[in-house]
Amino acid sequence: SLLSDYNLYKLKKKKNICNYLKFQNVLVCVTVPPKCCSVRCNLAAMMFFGFAVVYGLRVNLSVAMVAMVNGTNDQSSSNGNISIECPIPRYSWDSKTQGMLLGAFFFGYLFTQIPGGYLSGRFGGSLFLGGGVLGTAVLTLLTPLSAQLGAKWLFALRALEGFGEGVTLPAMMAMWARWAPPLERARLMTFSGAGSSFGAFVALPLTGFICRSLGWPAVFYSCGAGCLWAVFWFILVSDEPRTHPRISDREKHYIINSIGSQGMPHGWSVPVLSMLFSVPVWAIIIPQMCGNWSYYTLLTSLPTYMDTVLHFDLQQNSFLSALPYLSDWLFSVGSGVLADNLLERELLSVTAVRKIFTFIGLFLPAVFLLAVGFTGCSGVLAVTFLTFSSALEGFSAAGVYINQIDIAPRYAGTLLGITNTFGMISGVLAPIVVGYLTRDHSVTGWRHVFWLSAGVSAFGAIFYVIFGTGKIQSWARTDEESDTDIHN
Repeated sequence: SLLSDYNLYKLKKKKNICNYLKFQNVLVCVTVPPKCCSVRCNLAAMMFFGFAVVYGLRVNLSVAMVAMVNGTNDQSSSNGNISIECPIPRYSWDSKTQGMLLGAFFFGYLFTQIPGGYLSGRFGGSLFLGGGVLGTAVLTLLTPLSAQLGAKWLFALRALEGFGEGVTLPAMMAMWARWAPPLERARLMTFSGAGSSFGAFVALPLTGFICRSLGWPAVFYSCGAGCLWAVFWFILVSDEPRTHPRISDREKHYIINSIGSQGMPHGWSVPVLSMLFSVPVWAIIIPQMCGNWSYYTLLTSLPTYMDTVLHFDLQQNSFLSALPYLSDWLFSVGSGVLADNLLERELLSVTAVRKIFTFIGLFLPAVFLLAVGFTGCSGVLAVTFLTFSSALEGFSAAGVYINQIDIAPRYAGTLLGITNTFGMISGVLAPIVVGYLTRDHSVTGWRHVFWLSAGVSAFGAIFYVIFGTGKIQSWARTDEESDTDIHN
């Protein structure tokens, strides 16, 4: 039977799986190599840990801010580990200033999304992904110094970190356009992208522990893991299967033949206008903006909510703030496996899979965010609802967040750069809006924060269900594919 969205046939014979690629009415048999310990799975693992590092670097300020501003250092210094004679500095930043500092990262992040996607699609993404992680790790070491110089210096440093890290996600998408066989896209991409939630899950409690035992500056001095990861990345990773020195011929031919001409680098010219006037592209942009609003509201402001409303101490705060990201990590990985299984068994089309997973991942979390607004001062209920919300949000990882590679594989990096640039507007605005709504630190103010996030997320889900698609667009087809469609 024909799996039309991929022009890919699958036939099972005994215990072997034979994938058939349709090209000019000729079926080419490609035997599927084992997934375990394959080069493409090793690449996913390297990406996983890379995104764990960069998201750990991204959220560490969220927890450290509690210690930097609210006097947590006084408590930590009393445990004997911190010298009272050499007190750790703290700052009198109001909630608006804190919101600006937490959102500063995204000001820089906006500017390198599209250039990073374009250059990664043209020249390969390994240099940009590895360089983005390494640069962010090095800059993070300067955080204590910039904080001492003033809020403006810290704002500039965080924006510069965002500028360097902005290339990482588009580079990942461009690499998977050359590495991920169509029927393995969801599991490979959701696993590698799930490193972000894993990084937040590990970094939040670890940051709280370091703040309490060593003081908040140590949080930013302990970022050498990013430099170590970069060494392994540049040694082990190649831009595409054709250039990898250790890949087996069987796996290389399987990947190349499965992806076809869409796995080749694009030329200097990119159909940007066609992208911007494409309804399926806007069907990615709008839901991604909506989903990011909720995600970055929690990512940057949840520790403050735990501190000012629920009154958890720093150690409890960091651990409980991490729970939603544990659930998001587990469910996003599982959603990728489930999505690919539905496609392999030909139970649903790509369009149906993406819409179902996006609706589950955006609309249902909105219900639990709405419920958080009614929890008042109950820490148990608030953490429970936030954890359920983040768990269900993981389903969107196999939905709208990988839809770029469905509709335009060749231009997936550039397209993700465009969609993520719009999506990061939420990352800039959300902390600022939260700071404005919660300026009096009241339960009512935070209730408005969660209700706003719920409404935005629900709108994104409905928008994608109406306008989203999983079919490759005409402006993204190669000349070779267009000629084939005409003859067929």
